Amino acid sequence: MTETTTSVGPAGRAEAGVSTLKGRTGSGAPAQSRGKTTMADGVVAKIAGLAAREVPGVHRLGGGVSRAFGAMRDRVPGAGAGGAVTRGVKVEVGERQAAVDLNLVVEYGASIVDVAGDVRGDVIGAVERMTGLEVVEVNIAVDDVHLPDEEEEEEADRGEGRVR
Repeated sequence: MTETTTSVGPAGRAEAGVSTLKGRTGSGAPAQSRGKTTMADGVVAKIAGLAAREVPGVHRLGGGVSRAFGAMRDRVPGAGAGGAVTRGVKVEVGERQAAVDLNLVVEYGASIVDVAGDVRGDVIGAVERMTGLEVVEVNIAVDDVHLPDEEEEEEADRGEGRVR
């Protein structure tokens, strides 16, 4: 622990000095190496899911089965909305590395190769920047292509647009 002292120096300017309190000296090691930080899989999954959804051409994450289970989970009171962010995202997190698997639905007309490359780059960048973990791989499975006329069918399936 340190104590900061202030005194008035020449020309009337305040000058700060640092003195060490008795019996309290630091090890000299940087703060980053004093302790251990662990990242939960859910943290990395949320970061990856949000980064992937921001890429133009991505309609949504999750295949048909994961979307169906997610829709049921979302209807359960108290289940929380956090599952929607990680739907279609699976991660494995180690001490220094992470691997990400994503299931995508791509907009019709978008280049799937370009969208997948952009998603991979954005997910790697976001996870590495925010967590400090090295992303060793981002595997992408394109489960579907979203057609413009499918919007009405999806709303009817979710019960949206109906009078209640």
